[in-house]
Order: sequence, then C-alpha cells, then structure tokens
Amino acid sequence: MTEKTVTASKPQGKKITARTIASVAMFCAIAYVVMLLSKLIPISVSGFLTPDFKDMVVVIAGFILGPLASLFISVFVSVLEMLTWSTTGPIGMLMNILSTCAFALPATIVYKHRHKFSNAVLGLVFGVVMMTVMMLIWNYLVTPLYMGVSREVVTGMLVPVFLPFNLLKGCINAALTILLYKPVINALRAARLIPSHEKTGGEIKTGKRQLGVVILSLLILVACVLLLLILSGIIVL
Repeated sequence: MTEKTVTASKPQGKKITARTIASVAMFCAIAYVVMLLSKLIPISVSGFLTPDFKDMVVVIAGFILGPLASLFISVFVSVLEMLTWSTTGPIGMLMNILSTCAFALPATIVYKHRHKFSNAVLGLVFGVVMMTVMMLIWNYLVTPLYMGVSREVVTGMLVPVFLPFNLLKGCINAALTILLYKPVINALRAARLIPSHEKTGGEIKTGKRQLGVVILSLLILVACVLLLLILSGIIVL
C-alpha cells in the first residue's frame, strides 16, 4: 500500500465516524421524543403500566448501526428520562434499560449475523419473547419492593396483567419497526447520514414475501392496539 493510499483512507474513516455519531445523536433525540409522546397517550393498565414505543426507534438504530448503538441509545435515553420526566427514580431507569435492551439486543444481534429480512423478523420475535420473560422476572422480584405490595399480589398479576401487557407492547414495537424501517432508511440516505451507494447494516431486500410480512405486521399492530385498549379498560366488551 502506498503512502498516497494511506493518506486518502484516513478522511474516509473520519467521515464515516462523524456520520455514525450524528446518526446516534439523532436516534437518541427521536427515541426521547417518542418516549415523551408515549407518556401523553391516555392508556394505563392497572393504573401504573403505560406503553412506551421508543423501543422501535432503538431497534431501527441497531439494525442500521449495530447492537452497541442500541445499547448506548437505550441507556442514554433512560437516564435522560429519569432526570427530566420519570418519577420512578433509579429503579424505573433500570427497568427501562432492561426492557429496551431485552427487546432490542436479541433483534439486532440476530440481524447483524446475517442482513436478511427473515433474520430481522426472527430477531424481533426473539426480542418480544426475551423482553416479556425479562419483565415477568423483574416484576416478580422488584415490584413488591418499590410499590409496597405483597409478593402474593404481584404473583396473581403476572399472567392476567404483566404477561399480556408486555406481549402487546413488544408486538406493537416489533410491528412498528417493520412498518417504519424502510422509510427511515430512505430518509437517512436522503439526508446523507448513511451511504446510498454502499451496502450497510440497514440494507434489507424486499419482495412479495416481505410485502406479505409488512401487511401482516399492519394487521398485528391494529389487533394489538385494540387488545391493549381492552386490557386498559378503555374499550369495554
């Protein structure tokens, strides 16, 4: 390799690093705004469980930038939420980090292994399952400590309350990820935050099968929103 080649390669590395930093900062801002908007939605299950849709932003960022980006965004936004909005303190912050990472990291790690649409869907399924299990364990162990209720009461809420709530929240975030991923990629390329001429972690080929999954995701989203409204008591059957 000649000296000219080495010299020419350095600015490119800096340029990519600057793009990555800008993209991470942008996703942090978007995730925080989505978190705030989620708090404004008048949906509450059992009086204290509220949906948070920032997880889909964290996953989309991880699909594009890698699992470490998802981890950083999750921690950063959760800390910022604790300092500016949340009333649950460090325990709530830790819960947010565990919930988001349990959902986002399996999805992004599976997709990083092979950049295919099927891997993205499989990773999201793993993420929903992992997040649901993690939150059941968390609520069983920690909820009695900071809510002042007996463990027997919490145990009685695991299946009828915590399980469906976390499943629905995870499925909604997964469906939103599939529906919004392509528009986000196109917007980032138009803004030149990711290269348009190179294969990146955000590249997912589309086809008839993928279109079917997108339509199914839309149906799942509608069904889960309706079920969440029923679970919260807004819709009474």
